[in-house]
Amino acid sequence: MCGIVCYVGKKQAKPILLDGLKQLEYRGYDSAGVAVQQGSDIDCYRSVGKIAELERKLNGLEINGTTGIAHTRWATHGEPTEENAHPHSDQDENVFVIHNGIIENYHMLKKKLEKQGIKFRSETDTEVLAQLIGLNYEGSLNEAVRKTMSQVEGTFGVAVIHKDVPDEIVIARRGSPLIIGVSEDGHFAASDVSAMVRYTNKVVHLEENELATLTADGFSMSTAQAKPIERSMETVEWRIEDAELDGFPHFMLKEIYEQPETIKNALRGRLEPGEGVPKLGGIMPVWDTLKECRHLVIVACGTSYYAGCVGRYLFEKLTEIDVEVELASEFRYRKLNFPPNTFILALSQSGETADTLAALREAKRKGASLLGVVNVVGSSISRETEAGVYNHAGPEIGVASTKIFTSQLAILTLMALLLGRHQNLSLTEGVEAIRALQALPDQIKTVLSQANHIEAVAEQYYKCGNWLFLGRKYNYPIALEGALKLKEISYIHAEGYPAGEMKHGPIALINPDMPTVAVVPRDDMYEKMISNIQEIKSRRGPVIAIATQGDEKIREIADEVIEIPETLQYLNPILSVVPCQLLAYYCASFLGRDIDKPRNLAKSVTVE
Repeated sequence: MCGIVCYVGKKQAKPILLDGLKQLEYRGYDSAGVAVQQGSDIDCYRSVGKIAELERKLNGLEINGTTGIAHTRWATHGEPTEENAHPHSDQDENVFVIHNGIIENYHMLKKKLEKQGIKFRSETDTEVLAQLIGLNYEGSLNEAVRKTMSQVEGTFGVAVIHKDVPDEIVIARRGSPLIIGVSEDGHFAASDVSAMVRYTNKVVHLEENELATLTADGFSMSTAQAKPIERSMETVEWRIEDAELDGFPHFMLKEIYEQPETIKNALRGRLEPGEGVPKLGGIMPVWDTLKECRHLVIVACGTSYYAGCVGRYLFEKLTEIDVEVELASEFRYRKLNFPPNTFILALSQSGETADTLAALREAKRKGASLLGVVNVVGSSISRETEAGVYNHAGPEIGVASTKIFTSQLAILTLMALLLGRHQNLSLTEGVEAIRALQALPDQIKTVLSQANHIEAVAEQYYKCGNWLFLGRKYNYPIALEGALKLKEISYIHAEGYPAGEMKHGPIALINPDMPTVAVVPRDDMYEKMISNIQEIKSRRGPVIAIATQGDEKIREIADEVIEIPETLQYLNPILSVVPCQLLAYYCASFLGRDIDKPRNLAKSVTVE
């Protein structure tokens, strides 16, 4: 992995490919490369580091051609070196390949090929694909790729060009996303629509075990068994302007500030205030069985998993449903035994998270019904599930998720409220919930108005090498998410803990150089949280409290206080996470980190 962009058409490919790579930078990568074809000549260039390094390498070179493939790599097999960067070629340098995913049987295939006299130049699994396609080529590139698909195990999104087939790109998918873009000037393929949205908003999604051949004038699709496919185009709902900074120094900060609007988008058209019942058209296809559901399993990874942890509390508060939350990366390895009418709810920003997709497929094999909450229309999870809800939050460019997290919390609240109102939740409780949801955008603005204060707090503590985040009940997952954000972008070690567990170990770490962020709104856990804070203070640990507006008691004991407006207890996480996001951002800024592209991380994790 990580990013693919291809073009075949009427224009010069090089500037289009480089622009596409820049649009994919947010996904995280460690090297980049491009191959441009003109007739039987293919120019291939690769470099380690940022795309700017690749541009410097290409500067002044005359690289002509209207067909090309380009890639940003996030290392899985072999270190980030020029030799391991994509594109890779076969031994005779006829075939050039870019690839996202992992070829699981590459070691066996590589040994077999080496016995046939094939010499490898890299440590990657991808080069095996190039060598196999080269050997399988007998005049049809599509057939060579198809045959290679039958020989490899694992996941791939792959794009291939061949010296003998000018003006043609073959792409194939198994597990790793690829999207075709259609324009008057040619055809595109990319792992993410952002790479081509500047040039077209008309797309066709390649699905599992499918291939496509792209030319300047058209494209054809088929299954791995060579059965032709016809699929209608879709229109992308966001523009290139949505992925620009608009005066902010980083996308992460921009996206933190977009949260009042993304919460509105999550709620827009989905509220019936008078009835206290949300409208969620996306889950109506399964509504007759969903409303009888008594067992829900939420599966997700990373930040989405923490959203799911909040979701468990929401469903337990508002419905009669038993809820489990599972890390998708572990879920499918368990012995799964679902009660009748079990629903699996997958949370994913990209809709392409490999572990979450694998968890869904395993649950489907065991007879569960599948739901999804994703931000990307047409993504793999949205296609794999029977029903679900879109975030409609626009592109999230920063690798560390912010606005999608709060959007997920808003949508989980809507889903729980809808089911609760068809169970035992009263009209009064439903109306109260909807009014509180409607107030959230302005309340988030109130939190954001304290940005200067939060920046000053971060400036005071950013040099501390260890942080602790504490919360209880609804806000325990916010402690986990706050610690994750700080780790992700500042590289400061941080731990998120349920506050009641502090005395079972973490309290041994408390000292004057270890700040604790305590999420302590006025709720039914308030007095217990106060006791936890007192324990920290008695050991001279500094405390940064995230507390309800007007709470004077907390000001007497905490070193710093960041206020959030008062709301319903189960909606506090949507407000209390915003100061955590800003604290992480400003600490990373003071440390000079690459905030939007933190080291070793990728936005869309399409490998297991």
